[in-house]
Amino acid sequence: MIKNETKLSERFEVAYNKIDTVLKKSVINSDKSYTALVRKGAKHHQLIETYYDELIQYGKLRNAIVHGKKEVGEYIAEPHLEVVEKIETIATIFTQPNYALTIATKDVILFDYEDTVVSVIRAIKQHNYSQYPVYKDKKCIGLLTTGDIVKWMANYTVNNIVDLADIKVKDILINLENLPIKFVEKSINIFEVEEIFENVHKEKKDLEAIIVTENGRINERPLGLITAWDLIEIDYTTE
Repeated sequence: MIKNETKLSERFEVAYNKIDTVLKKSVINSDKSYTALVRKGAKHHQLIETYYDELIQYGKLRNAIVHGKKEVGEYIAEPHLEVVEKIETIATIFTQPNYALTIATKDVILFDYEDTVVSVIRAIKQHNYSQYPVYKDKKCIGLLTTGDIVKWMANYTVNNIVDLADIKVKDILINLENLPIKFVEKSINIFEVEEIFENVHKEKKDLEAIIVTENGRINERPLGLITAWDLIEIDYTTE
């Protein structure tokens, strides 16, 4: 009986240490204590925020278990099996985060620089997407959004009429100097994607989307498209 209880404590500590290692690697903070990393990480990583309450409680429980230990293998408190199984599940999620493609929009609709805006509007009606990568000579040169189209129409409306017959994507996609897109390889995970958004935010730059390709190259066909909203809507469940 004592051996089984001790094993639960050891399992808890192993899982806790795995989570702690990921926190130290993923969260940039001067204070590397477990609780400080959880609190800072919850502000920038959806995964940490999802399990914030549990992680804080595990920190308290871990202190009770470890700090009161008198001898090797002898603990002052023992966690319940249900608690151990839950922290082990969370540790697995932390150490094996989903690939970014699992949250990406995979049916990416793209357009050529010379395509008509009418064709884009048809796509908006059919797919209800708000962002469309634009390519020229098989290389991504920009991101056309529904907002861009609305702004253009507002500026070129005459007598409440907008003539789109001869308007092409290139007529609307004018600002190509600062491409609001990042390209990443398909092996990237969600933690890394969150870090990209966070770093761009710190630099006070715009990042409309992250495009996932085979090797993260600008001239490769997109496999998926990720926005900041996709990160917010991640559903991390342990059921």
